[in-house]
Amino acid sequence: MQKKVVLFIAGFLFFLNVICWQEFFALAGPQNLKVDFLNVGQGDSEFIQTPEGHKILIDGGPDSTVLSKLSSLLPFWDRSIDLVILTHPESDHMQGILDILPKYNVKYFLWTGVVKDAPEYKQLITLLQKAGNGQNSLLASLSNSGYLLGRTKVLYASAGEEIKAGSVLIDTLFPFKSLEGFKLTASANDTCVVSKIIYGKESFLFTGDIDSAAEKQLVNSGENISANVLKVAHHGSKYSTSDLFLAAVAPKIAVIEVGKNTYGHPTPEALQRLQEFGIKIFRTDQDGDVEFVSDGNNIKLLKN
Repeated sequence: MQKKVVLFIAGFLFFLNVICWQEFFALAGPQNLKVDFLNVGQGDSEFIQTPEGHKILIDGGPDSTVLSKLSSLLPFWDRSIDLVILTHPESDHMQGILDILPKYNVKYFLWTGVVKDAPEYKQLITLLQKAGNGQNSLLASLSNSGYLLGRTKVLYASAGEEIKAGSVLIDTLFPFKSLEGFKLTASANDTCVVSKIIYGKESFLFTGDIDSAAEKQLVNSGENISANVLKVAHHGSKYSTSDLFLAAVAPKIAVIEVGKNTYGHPTPEALQRLQEFGIKIFRTDQDGDVEFVSDGNNIKLLKN
């Protein structure tokens, strides 16, 4: 019996030692930005880890698949996310977040605050109320300053606001004005939060489900919407990814998050436009999770 106890203690100490060395090598290694475009089926979900260790989730996909994705990307003991961005309250982007909120300690939740008459929307509001919001103003950085453990601060997005996550900048480009309390009477697609994540010379543009009308507004806004990697809007709909928009963004790489669907996504029209601009295309339905790392000067695709 005593021998078993000794072996158990020795094994446990060895386990702790392995974890400590893993952490040491992680800290000692190159500091990179990691961006994962998650294969969650017909929906969007992206997970970003900054060089300083901030964890950012943009959208949660159409179901609970995002939970298993996060489990494979994070240590089993890590149940915290610094920032969740919900681009818009449509189920193919929001449903997974309804599973995230009860299981993860989310520090900040950024969205437009539009109002929608739908059961899943009401569930979202209930979960946010349970999480307990703090001040309703955009944070300057993802530090722990002023953060109350176990509570989620709810933030409302509008263009021109920036979030600093260490050496990474999250620039909100759209919507142009606050939509908090705006009641939706149609699709939420053109109310999407559009964000640009910048690290050094490299950048990623996340477009939610905006269509060509919102794309035109962004181009005409005069904002710098150029990016090295483009998250293709609305799963490759023919009504998005216009020539005008592609010329302004000028991406080298485009990622289409798409699964089995009856909409014909990605459409031949969207694919043709991307090809005509010479943009390298990745699709989660064919390539699975698409993960990039960047040192601020270059972007590298990790093998699937």
